Amino acid sequence: MEIRDAINARDFKHYTTERLREECLIETLFTADEVKMVYSHIDRIIVAGACPVSKSLTLVAGKEVLGTDYFLERRELGVINVGGKGKITVDGAAYDMAPRDGIYVGMGAKEVVFSSDDPSNPAHFYINSAPAHQTYPIVKIDISKANPVPSGSAEQCNKRTIYQYLHPAVMKTCQLSMGLTVLESGSVWNTMPCHTHDRRMEVYFYFDIPEDAAVFHFMGEPNETRHIVMRNEQAVINPSWSIHSGAGTQNYTFIWGMVGENQTFTDMDAVGFSQLK
Repeated sequence: MEIRDAINARDFKHYTTERLREECLIETLFTADEVKMVYSHIDRIIVAGACPVSKSLTLVAGKEVLGTDYFLERRELGVINVGGKGKITVDGAAYDMAPRDGIYVGMGAKEVVFSSDDPSNPAHFYINSAPAHQTYPIVKIDISKANPVPSGSAEQCNKRTIYQYLHPAVMKTCQLSMGLTVLESGSVWNTMPCHTHDRRMEVYFYFDIPEDAAVFHFMGEPNETRHIVMRNEQAVINPSWSIHSGAGTQNYTFIWGMVGENQTFTDMDAVGFSQLK
C-alpha cells in the first residue's frame, strides 16, 4: 500500500509539475492480478483498483498501515466496476458486477474477493474506502438504481448526468459518498463553474478517455490554480481547500468519491469566474 501525506495549501503554491503529479496523481490503478492501493492522510481515504485476470484477488488489510486484523474491521467500502463482467464475494455471498455496477460494503465484513468472468475482458474494480463508526448493510447499486441528476447545458459545453450511487438519496453510509458523471458528446467541462467544500475532500477517477485524448484537471486554491494532464483510468486526490474541475479534449466519464464531515451534496462554496487565477 502506497502512503501519501496530507498537502499544505501554502506549500502547494510552489509545486513543480513533477511534484504536483507525485503528490496528487494516481497514475496506475489496474495491473493484472493485483490490488493496487493508495492511502492518503487527507481524511484517511484509501483509493484502490483490483484487476483479477488469472486468479481471484482478496482485499488484505495491511496491518502495518491500518493496525487491524482485516480490511473492513473499522472501515466501509464503495466499488464501481469500469471493466468487463465480474463478481465480488463478501463473506461467501457473491454479487454479479456488470460494467457500471456499484456496491457498498459496510464495516465488519471480513472477506472481500474480486474475480472476473472472462480473463480476456477482465473487470476493473475501482474502490474507495473510508473510516466508519457503525455497520450499514451491503447494497448492490447498478446504474438504473442510482439517482440521476441532469446538469449543465450544451451551450456551456458541460451537459452531463450525475449518477449518485453511495448517497443519502439512495442508501446509508457512514461518511463515504460516490457517484459517476457521464458527459454528453460535445461537452468537455466538469464541475465548472467550480467550487470548494472545506468539509469534504474529493477524489476524481477519469475513464472512457481514448488513447489520443486527455483531460486537463484543475486544482489548487481559486487564486492559485494548477493543472494535471490526466489519461485513461487515472485518479487525482483533491484536498478540501482545492477546486476540482476538468476539461477534456472530448467527452469522458469520471467517478467522484468524497469523505469528510457531512454528506450534503450541495454543501459547497461557489467560486465565481472573477475569483479564478
